[in-house]
Amino acid sequence: MNDSMIEDSAARLFAEQVDKGQRLRAEAGELDAVLWQQVSDSGYPLLLATEAAGGFGQGWTAAYPLLRGIGYWQVPLPLAETLVAAQLASLAGFDLQDVMPGPLTLIEQGQGNQLQAEGQAGALTLSGVAHSVPWARHAEAALVSLADGRLALLGLRHNPSVTVVPHVNHAGLPSDTLQLQQTRVMAVADNPLPLRQPVWTLGAIARSAMLVGALESALEQAVRYAGERVQFGKPIGKYQAIQQNLALMAGDVAAARVAAMVAAADAPDATSSACSATPFSAAVAKVRAGEAATRGTSIAHQVHGAIGFTHEHALHFATRRLWAWREEFGGDAHWAAELGRAAIQARAAGFWLGLTRKQF
Repeated sequence: MNDSMIEDSAARLFAEQVDKGQRLRAEAGELDAVLWQQVSDSGYPLLLATEAAGGFGQGWTAAYPLLRGIGYWQVPLPLAETLVAAQLASLAGFDLQDVMPGPLTLIEQGQGNQLQAEGQAGALTLSGVAHSVPWARHAEAALVSLADGRLALLGLRHNPSVTVVPHVNHAGLPSDTLQLQQTRVMAVADNPLPLRQPVWTLGAIARSAMLVGALESALEQAVRYAGERVQFGKPIGKYQAIQQNLALMAGDVAAARVAAMVAAADAPDATSSACSATPFSAAVAKVRAGEAATRGTSIAHQVHGAIGFTHEHALHFATRRLWAWREEFGGDAHWAAELGRAAIQARAAGFWLGLTRKQF
């Protein structure tokens, strides 16, 4: 399964199967079981998982066009979360047979989540509250990054010790609160990657690629509308102010795309845990994509005018996701602070060397 094959098949599947009705049903709390089955049959959820765990063992460069496609087509599925969770779980040596084809979700301890671990590895339980867990109400299990650095696989479906309190993000998609009462984990293991925040770091890379796709969709819609909307006798796209704003947005999208692709190339794959450049690249990608989302949504809505704010128009499916995803797995302010701390710790002598080598 090469990169171009993945990109072509994903684009074909999403273009043919994802429509406005599915997006609206997802906002109403439904998970499209037929669409999820189609995605699962294509092998996408296990793309990054190790071959030993039944996955395809592909790298993040192969996953990038898939993640970008989720954003471009506004696919209403927890596919990105399942991709990341399955990779981390498989690298940790967890058995995925009981939880796949998923969906899966992700929890990072310490990011507003207070989970207390008790007991030994064979009988470890978690208690506490986890906030803003993507698609938790539909997830089979959650991959949890614990405060002590270990990873745990937590069963959610039909678990009486787990209470799901439904919430949504800015896009109207599930972003739930989990209440755990001595919930026994399915498996626990040491973090297989030399990453301080594996869930947030890989989640940030995934969201960056998704942001790029949604930005491309919003830009295309803005350019098309500017060519169609006639004001004072000519298309508004002929006016210099509109052209300038669209050019600024296009530049932001291009920069975010490059940053996200570099982050994907620097991410660990199923055969190597080498990822010294991953934190730096993830931070740069999330900052760049988040800033592009902030400016891009403003420009896209300014170009569309009042019609772009209506529920009937398709623009909001892209822009609301941009507002939601720029904050998930760390907003650009969080990751900018990470870059700033790295620069301060490196001092003048080490800053340039660390910058060119993409290492914290």
